[in-house]
Amino acid sequence: MTEPDLVSKNGGGNSCAAFLRDSKGATAVEFALVAAPFLALIIALFQTFLVFFAQELLEEVVIQSARLVKTGQVQTQNMSQTVFQQQVCTKIRIFFNCSGLMVDLRVANAWSTADTSLLTPSYDAQGNVNNMQFNPGTAGDIVVLRVMYIWPVMLGPLGFNLSNISSGNRLIMASAAFQNEPSS
Repeated sequence: MTEPDLVSKNGGGNSCAAFLRDSKGATAVEFALVAAPFLALIIALFQTFLVFFAQELLEEVVIQSARLVKTGQVQTQNMSQTVFQQQVCTKIRIFFNCSGLMVDLRVANAWSTADTSLLTPSYDAQGNVNNMQFNPGTAGDIVVLRVMYIWPVMLGPLGFNLSNISSGNRLIMASAAFQNEPSS
């Protein structure tokens, strides 16, 4: 018996029921249903890992950079904001673009006024950040160092989004509050 004979004997009415009973290709269909959410989860995990790794790297660099201020090296070498920012950049160059690094160094009057909150950058007409300060203070001063970077994020699958600023990117920041060591 040939294939065309089987089709003609079964008739057209049963072909829909036969299609539903057929389990050939069920694995492919199940994989297709599970693959999209699985891939979305993998992409979201990878993006989250990158953002948190960048955040932790920035935290470590701020601790190292704060030590330069705390021990008086910035003050004795009369470092400018650009030179200090370059010092920070040499510690973080592998994972970050140095042109996007923003450094804010301020003296606080007291521990209660030491502001370590997220500082939203404001820009002038040329696109330069204009609300960053650079004051390393003197011996005994309470100083707050904040380093910020605008990390590019992609809109993930299924609406997953890690952005926290209007440009669709994520502003990551690390801060350290410390008291400068007394001069010797």
